Amino acid sequence: MANFTQLRTTMVDTQVRPSDVTKFPIIEAMLTVPRENFVPAGKREAAYVGEHVDLGQGRVVLDPRVLAKMLDALNIQNDEMVLDLGCGLGYSSAVIARMAQVVVAVEEDAELAKDAAAALAENGSDNVILETGEIAVGAAQHGPYDAVILQGGVEEMPEAILSQVKENGRICAIFLDGALGIVRIGYKIGGEITWRMVFNATAPILPGFEKRAEFAL
Repeated sequence: MANFTQLRTTMVDTQVRPSDVTKFPIIEAMLTVPRENFVPAGKREAAYVGEHVDLGQGRVVLDPRVLAKMLDALNIQNDEMVLDLGCGLGYSSAVIARMAQVVVAVEEDAELAKDAAAALAENGSDNVILETGEIAVGAAQHGPYDAVILQGGVEEMPEAILSQVKENGRICAIFLDGALGIVRIGYKIGGEITWRMVFNATAPILPGFEKRAEFAL
């Protein structure tokens, strides 16, 4: 039987801290949230390996390094509301819930959402609101949000998501161009999003975030 507490500590010490993530709220959250409870039952032993965990249907739990560095860039505060898009089985939401005031998690796969709700409840993440619906639509009814994070790749960002970022808020996503991926953080100032590069990473494209085909006449 794996010692998951020790594996969590090793994950933080060998994957998160060496990635220049040192903010205490992120370290504390990743040391505390039992990642093994937020992956498919057959993959619990692989929960702390330094790579994405496959959820099937082209969906993943992001590599701990990638999630930690995205959270580091977002610099979430304990009085903020965060939109977590494509939460899968809820790991990212459980981590963010220890840092933010409220997390609104959106998942469109009904089975994943059902299992996420159970895992979040078992974890005591009672400041997470889980919405089952299209990821690319978001959850405007609870917004706008101080911070938005996407748990997968993006080729094209829907305007519906950008509109849910609060003025002076932030959004972080993995933008893909073919096999290349770049994590960018966007700041909304004067109603416009200004993007900057943070680091390189890649992940499967979230449903609804594919580049739309251009038809030539």
